[in-house]
Amino acid sequence: MQTALVIALSLHVLSSVFWAGSSFALARIGGVAGEQLVFPQLGAATIAILTGGYLGHLVHSHSFGTTEQVLAVGAVCALIAAAIQAVIGPRALAALRRGTGKPEDLRARIAAAQRAAAGLLGMAALCMGAARYI
Repeated sequence: MQTALVIALSLHVLSSVFWAGSSFALARIGGVAGEQLVFPQLGAATIAILTGGYLGHLVHSHSFGTTEQVLAVGAVCALIAAAIQAVIGPRALAALRRGTGKPEDLRARIAAAQRAAAGLLGMAALCMGAARYI
C-alpha cells in the first residue's frame, strides 16, 4: 500500500501543479494561446481528481472529521473548476477552429473561465495545505 500511496500522491501533486499553474498563467495573460492548453488541462484535471479520490479513499475513508471536511471543500472547488474549464474551453476552441465568432471574444471567454478556475484551484490548494493543521 505504501508504494500505491507514493505513486498516487506523486501523480496528484504533479497533475495538480500543471493544472493550477497553467490556469493561473492563462488567467494572468488573458487567455492568449489558451486554446493550446485546453485539452492538456482537462487531462491533468482528470488525473488530479482521480488520484485525489483514490488518496481520500486510502487515507481518509475511516472518518469525516474536520480534516476531511476541509479536504472535501477543496475537492468541490476543484470539481467546479474542472466543470467550468470543460464546458467553456472545448466550445471556444471548436468555435475558433470553425471560424465562427470573433477570436478576441472567444479568447476572452477562455480567459474568464481560466480566472474563475484559478480562483477555485487556489482555494483547493489552500484547503489541502490547511487540512493537516486544522
